[in-house]
Amino acid sequence: MLDKTRHHAKRCMQDSFKYSEYRWDKSHKPPDFKIEDLVLVSTLNFNNIKGPKKLKDSFAVTSRIKALHEPNSVQLQLTGELMNKHPAFPVSLIKYYSSNYKELFQLRNKPTLEIPSLEEGEEKKIVKFLKERRTRNKKERGYLVRYRNPSQED
Repeated sequence: MLDKTRHHAKRCMQDSFKYSEYRWDKSHKPPDFKIEDLVLVSTLNFNNIKGPKKLKDSFAVTSRIKALHEPNSVQLQLTGELMNKHPAFPVSLIKYYSSNYKELFQLRNKPTLEIPSLEEGEEKKIVKFLKERRTRNKKERGYLVRYRNPSQED
């Protein structure tokens, strides 16, 4: 009796392995990435990208492929915020970069900060210290202040 059940369980397992292999082979397509291709990396598992989670893009980081490790993993050249991450990624987290993404998402440009220029002859008077900030492990201090131009006080 025990032999029959063991034999039946073994046969069921073999049948299920064959069926899952058949289904995987039927739907699987090997990735066709090449070295130096531009790709987008999924930010699904990244928790160090600045800004709120709701607003972060699902595929935000554009990078180049350095090397192909396995059929299902690649090594990337990371830049910017993700430079300290390990460069090996599975193919499931990567998709091709298309040049028309910039045209489709024109509002995704990072805004540049405009620093107002101070004229040489202009003197400003500090009215109030709004915030003081000290950089960790450094003796430098930064101050956020409110200025008043003496010519406007009249």
